[in-house]
Amino acid sequence: MAPSSRDEETPLVVADDSPVEEGRSHTRDVHIISSAFLLIFLAYGAAQNLESSVNTEEDLGTTSLGILYLSFTFFSLVASPVVRKLGPKNALILGTTGYWLFIAANLKPTWYTMVPAALYLGFAASIIWVGQGTYLTSTARSHAKDNSLHEGTVIGHFNGEFWGMFASHQFVGNLITLALLRDGTGGSTNGTTLLFSVFLVSMTLGTILMCFLNKRGIKGEEDPQGSSPNFYASVVSLSKTVIRPLYDVRMLLIIPLMAYSGLQQAFVWADYTEYIVSPTLGVSGVGGAMAVYGACDAICSLAAGRFTSGLKSITIIVSAGAFIQTIIYLWLLLIYSPVSGVLGTVYPLIMAAALGIGDGVLNTQLSALLAIYFKHDTEGAFAQLKVWQSCTISAVFFISPYISLQAMLVVMLVTVSVAYGAFMYLSIREKALSHSSS
Repeated sequence: MAPSSRDEETPLVVADDSPVEEGRSHTRDVHIISSAFLLIFLAYGAAQNLESSVNTEEDLGTTSLGILYLSFTFFSLVASPVVRKLGPKNALILGTTGYWLFIAANLKPTWYTMVPAALYLGFAASIIWVGQGTYLTSTARSHAKDNSLHEGTVIGHFNGEFWGMFASHQFVGNLITLALLRDGTGGSTNGTTLLFSVFLVSMTLGTILMCFLNKRGIKGEEDPQGSSPNFYASVVSLSKTVIRPLYDVRMLLIIPLMAYSGLQQAFVWADYTEYIVSPTLGVSGVGGAMAVYGACDAICSLAAGRFTSGLKSITIIVSAGAFIQTIIYLWLLLIYSPVSGVLGTVYPLIMAAALGIGDGVLNTQLSALLAIYFKHDTEGAFAQLKVWQSCTISAVFFISPYISLQAMLVVMLVTVSVAYGAFMYLSIREKALSHSSS
């Protein structure tokens, strides 16, 4: 059935009917989950940026990341029922263990430590991100209902705060890296041991902070008969969970944008830092450029969240972000060449700022779009997001050593064109359906 014009104002998830403790603050939970993700990902994000330069023997760093995101892709297919079984809060807490183990493996990086840690992190990442999307949507819905507010606006504000805080992990984490490795000890055992030890402390604090979240469940998860389903029933249920969102034409039209959002992140991590930043600013300049990227990402996420209220605002914001990133790709493909002096420093930083703005737009708007349209299958929708993002990220890490920057830029331009075209068709289609049903 076509969605009505009231879709953006109807409940997104059905909260459980259990009594809630008096005075519970939804905004408090948003502050907590945002701060916890900042503490966890300032460590992981900075470590990810260093993998290709710290663990260089037999390409251990980049291969581990490729394995990680391949594992992430696979486990995202099954993350939805896991989150339903555990509950969003427990899924968030369990998910942090994978990041902790991966950072710990970097203290003694070998194939026997990094590969198993990367495989487990793929599982942990899938449930923490599906849990995050579900938890934040449930919190926004409850806050809107309790305070008689428009759900689309609350979703935008809550996603803006979360993604703003999250995006700042690149800024904070890379500043810590610069501070601890400023004497050029990036390849030394003592320098990296100190850095990864600090990262472990940060992740531990983030995990502890997760424990202070209020529990939020979803009605209908439990078996009313109190019995466990048999193996066949479990497989059928899992298949339906994975496939069901793909029957919705809206999901099919959003998938290209999901895939592009992962592709543009991996482009920054794998290609922009290697081909643009390192030749002009040196390896030591990667941290500074990524700090600029993270700062602009955070600011844009906060701003975009504040202006998000429904499909019309999402369309305008996504259009602006896609246009900005397209300009950067065309600049790199047709005009840019490394130069010395002040411009040699300024150009990569301008690109970092623009790419960060685009990432902030995609993070906030995709989350808001899924929360608005897939209110009856929130976990499944966010699982699809992570499947397509992690799939394209994994592909970039595996193929980037074998293709040129120019070829990658062509891929980026084609992908952003297809993704934006599909999204605009969705926007026009939904607007027409809304007018016809009103």
